[in-house]
Amino acid sequence: MSESSVETLSVALFSEMFMADQLARNRLSKALPKGMELSHFSVLNHLARLNEEKSPAQLAKTFHVTRGAMTNTLSKLEWAGHVHIRPDWDDARRKFVTISPSGRSARDAALQAITPIIGNMVTKIGADKVRQVLPVLREMRQMLREME
Repeated sequence: MSESSVETLSVALFSEMFMADQLARNRLSKALPKGMELSHFSVLNHLARLNEEKSPAQLAKTFHVTRGAMTNTLSKLEWAGHVHIRPDWDDARRKFVTISPSGRSARDAALQAITPIIGNMVTKIGADKVRQVLPVLREMRQMLREME
């Protein structure tokens, strides 16, 4: 493949990825329960799947955001009663975050709101096509993570 065709393919790929990301975020944000932001859902979903405590720094690293941005998100989630934040008993400078029962309920409500949207797209595109593209997207994500 020539250098110019690789460049053209690269630009087309990332243009589609960025536009799909922007449209998906916009559509899913509108479907989330009142007061919930996509960042809130992402953290709640992560904590619910892991079912273990994480420090704010670990969460910031996982989501590739600054500690300040994660602290802001966690503060809003704590205010809403969706997470519990406790001090680290061994190091008072550190904290640990867990999802609360209210947070699980909020996450479940958000999943119920957004799953039909994504499910509809999978149905229209076709499950086989989606299965084919997932390994490519996963590999791209891993390559991008390694570049950090």
